[in-house]
Amino acid sequence: MTQTFTREPRKLGGSALGVFPIGLGCMSLSGAYGKSDDAQGMRVIHHAIDRGVTLLDSSDMYGWGHNEILLGKALAGGRRDKVVLATKFGQTQRPGGANGVDGRPDYVKAACEASLKRLGVEVIDLYYQHRVDPSVPIEDTVGAMGELVTAGKVRALGLSEARPETIRRAHKTFPIAAVQSEYSLLYREQAEETLQTTRELGISFVAYSPLGRSLLTGAVRQASDIPEGDGRGRHPRFTPDNLVSNLKLVSAIEAMARAKGCTPGQIALAWLLAQGPDIVPIPGTKHVDRVDENLGTLDVALSPDDAERLSAALPPGAAAGTRYAEAQLKAVYL
Repeated sequence: MTQTFTREPRKLGGSALGVFPIGLGCMSLSGAYGKSDDAQGMRVIHHAIDRGVTLLDSSDMYGWGHNEILLGKALAGGRRDKVVLATKFGQTQRPGGANGVDGRPDYVKAACEASLKRLGVEVIDLYYQHRVDPSVPIEDTVGAMGELVTAGKVRALGLSEARPETIRRAHKTFPIAAVQSEYSLLYREQAEETLQTTRELGISFVAYSPLGRSLLTGAVRQASDIPEGDGRGRHPRFTPDNLVSNLKLVSAIEAMARAKGCTPGQIALAWLLAQGPDIVPIPGTKHVDRVDENLGTLDVALSPDDAERLSAALPPGAAAGTRYAEAQLKAVYL
């Protein structure tokens, strides 16, 4: 049976929060993918909200505070109550080297206060630990996060790039509403392993980079298509040899998109939505028209057979190149 997707809110775990099926990842509005423009970023945020998007995803390390400040400005003037505001803590800046990580209870609380100030709000709806700190027991970090909920500064808790056993320990300490990790047709192995645990525990899964950092849209055909200063240039999936291999995988998505009269990106997002109502993809963009394209996914008719054919065409482990460069891989899935 072919069906389009409902626009009914998707619940975030056991929390009282419900969100539109597709959210907005805000990282690209702070220079992660080349030069960004604040005025354009504000337009993207406003347009997404006007189109019904409710989950806005930020972090204190996106532009090292810039993203939260921008988001705070965009929500001023009556828009705050229309959204579920998510941000993250835990990554620390190490100029010239890989980011550090800090999960100490005192840091958790200080980071939250700093984020509240930059965002210009009294409460954060969904507060994530961005990267697990292997030197601090997860019970200590999540215990401090839970105290923020008790104090009324945070409504619900999340973890990003946490492995199943870490999620279990965290959830025993304080209820976790959402786990965020990279999940797309391109990179599925760790996400699908994690889903077995989140579904058992009643935790929602927020999928970042659901378009494979644009690779699944077919927009990047060769490495030179990536502008200078764009962070994608550092990702192994886009090295010349890997890109050639990955574009062969993307061809299956493009073929289905042609058959259905939609875009490859819409097919990739539709596949994710079809994996279950506990999944919320958060594609990011710097362009208003891309917001519209992403939301148009909800009108794409994707049958279970279509989804299975895509899964078979891009099986787990088929992607060429790891999810991150070697130094960054050391900080994920802990």
